[in-house]
Amino acid sequence: MDVKNILLVGVGGQGTILASKILSDGLITAGYDVKMSEVHGMAQRGGSVSTQVRYGKKVYSPIIGKGQADILVAFETMEALRWLEYINPKGTAIVNDYQIPFALILMGQIDYPDGILELIQQKVKTTVLKAAEIAVQLGNAKTMNIVLFGALVKAMSLENIDWEQAIRNHVKAKTVDINLEAFHAGLTGDRFLVPKINATT
Repeated sequence: MDVKNILLVGVGGQGTILASKILSDGLITAGYDVKMSEVHGMAQRGGSVSTQVRYGKKVYSPIIGKGQADILVAFETMEALRWLEYINPKGTAIVNDYQIPFALILMGQIDYPDGILELIQQKVKTTVLKAAEIAVQLGNAKTMNIVLFGALVKAMSLENIDWEQAIRNHVKAKTVDINLEAFHAGLTGDRFLVPKINATT
């Protein structure tokens, strides 16, 4: 098979890297060659975090160039816009409708930009979901990343991999059940999706 490129982006503390590790674990167990790279931009202070996962029969480089990502998973709305140029025009964006104001916004110098979701939906095929609200409904806001991971697995059509075991391998034992619930909510929860706004198909 051709190499597939997945880019996961978010803000420090959102669990982006954990989701990427679960993804890589499951893919390796399923027999794929996998390369993963991480970039921590002041991750502990709410800075941007991105991970790149490439998988296939043989992968020689962990780096995804601009216009090469088959799927972009954005854990925060503005991060989706920041990384939009990395998506293949025929690729897919999975965007968490969730805003984390950065420093200039918090200081009142600028407002959080409007129309980000609409802009992204005009550029590429897009799935928008309120993963934070779903996680709260399930009873644990910290599982937002696993909800998004479930949506990613669905978009990749890789439901046949034993993702439950991969999740068990990477989360604390006492949180396994709630994380599995979050995974299945993201995997099958069409009712949670946000209506498309002028979305391309």
